[in-house]
Amino acid sequence: MARLRVTQTRSQIGQSERHRGTLRALGLGKIGRSVERDDSPETLGMLRKVRHLVQIEEA
Repeated sequence: MARLRVTQTRSQIGQSERHRGTLRALGLGKIGRSVERDDSPETLGMLRKVRHLVQIEEA
């Protein structure tokens, strides 16, 4: 299974509670923080919700 590196690029201030919760579930919360996640359907759905706040690249 492929790995994705997800980096938060924009602030969560002013976003809906749903988007803030999705960032927390991904392990993000501060601008510049990066995590690696598996390329699963669940993860891709979460990333689709917050794609305007993060940068996604293959690890």
